[in-house]
Amino acid sequence: MISRSVLARVREEAGPIRSFASVGGGSISRTYKLERPKGLLFLKVQSSAPTDFFKVERSGLGRLASAGAPLRIPQVIGVGEAGGEAYILMEWLQEKTTGGNDEQLGAGLANLHRTQAELFGWEGDGYIGSLPQQNGQRESWSEFWHEQRLEPQLRRLQLTVANQAGWRELERLLPELLAAGDEEGPSLLHGDLWSGNVISTELGPALVDPACYHGHREVDLAMAELFGGFRSSFFRAYADAWPLQPGYEARKGVYQLYYLLVHVNLFGASYVPRTEDTLRRILSPA
Repeated sequence: MISRSVLARVREEAGPIRSFASVGGGSISRTYKLERPKGLLFLKVQSSAPTDFFKVERSGLGRLASAGAPLRIPQVIGVGEAGGEAYILMEWLQEKTTGGNDEQLGAGLANLHRTQAELFGWEGDGYIGSLPQQNGQRESWSEFWHEQRLEPQLRRLQLTVANQAGWRELERLLPELLAAGDEEGPSLLHGDLWSGNVISTELGPALVDPACYHGHREVDLAMAELFGGFRSSFFRAYADAWPLQPGYEARKGVYQLYYLLVHVNLFGASYVPRTEDTLRRILSPA
C-alpha cells in the first residue's frame, strides 16, 4: 500500500487521485498505477533508497529526453521523500497489446547514441539496479571500463569468480580489445538496456529506468543481447542506421562481464558459472 504521507505529497503535485493499484515493473521498488481526472500516472516508492536515488533517475530521463531521439521518455512529475520513503512520480505509459516497435527502437537507439560528449563517464555517480555505479570521467575508454566498471564490481564480490590471473590478463588486453570505443567516442547510453526497461506503446518505443553515462555505444547492444527479449529486427535496424565496427562479437563479452558481475553481486552464485565462462571465452577465443 501507499503510505498516507507519500499519497499526500503525490496529491500536492498531481491533484486529486481517484484510485490506485499495485502493478508490476518495479524489481527493486513498489510500483503503482494512479488514476486521476487528468489521466493516469506511475508511482515508484522505496523505503530504503539512498537520498539521491530517484533524483539520479529523473536526471537520466531528462538527459535521454533532451537528446531528441525518436524514442518516448516518460515525463517526471515529481521526486521526493515523505515518511521515510522516497518516491518518483511520472506519466503512465500505456503498453501496446499486440506487436512491438523493434525497428523504431533500433533506429531510435542509434540516433540517441549520436549524442556524444568529450569524456567517458558522467558528471556524478549513479546506480545500476540498487548498486552504486561509479562514473568518474576518463579520456581513455579502456581505463574507464576497467576502473569504473569492472574493478568496482570485483571489489564487491563475496564469491570467487574465476581466478585473479584471468582478470589481470583481461586488464592487460583491454586497450587493444576496446580500441573501437576510443575511435568512436563517448555516446549517451541508456546504460541498463534489458527488455524490462523498454515499453512498446502506440506512440512508439519508450525507455525507462536508465543508468545513464557516456560510453561506447556497443555497451547498450551487448546488454540487450545478454538476457534476450529483443528481436533480430531490432539489431538489424540499429546496424542499418549505424553499422558496427568489425570485432563487436569480441567486445560484446567484455561489456557483458560488467552486467554479469552486477548480477552476481545482486543475486548471488547462480550467475557465477556464466561469468566465468564469459571471461574464459574472451581470453581464449575459438
